Amino acid sequence: MTEPTDEEVVQTAAEAAEGVIFKHYKQSAVKDFDVTVTFDDGVLEVDVYLNAPGDEVDPDAVADEAAQTAQDAVDDLFAEAE
Repeated sequence: MTEPTDEEVVQTAAEAAEGVIFKHYKQSAVKDFDVTVTFDDGVLEVDVYLNAPGDEVDPDAVADEAAQTAQDAVDDLFAEAE
């Protein structure tokens, strides 16, 4: 199997991060969010910004979980390609 394209890597990471955010929050409760993913020369960078209420769940913890999940999803993508 061939290695995933840069576009596939970025899309996989972004979708995984968004999935975590909306697992914890209803879409209407999220005031703003941004998932920035770059993949250059085999280096993945994921940055998640989340502006959501902190009543039940800490938004910073959700952002951290989203970034980690994105990285894990990309690791899985490459593992499947081997």
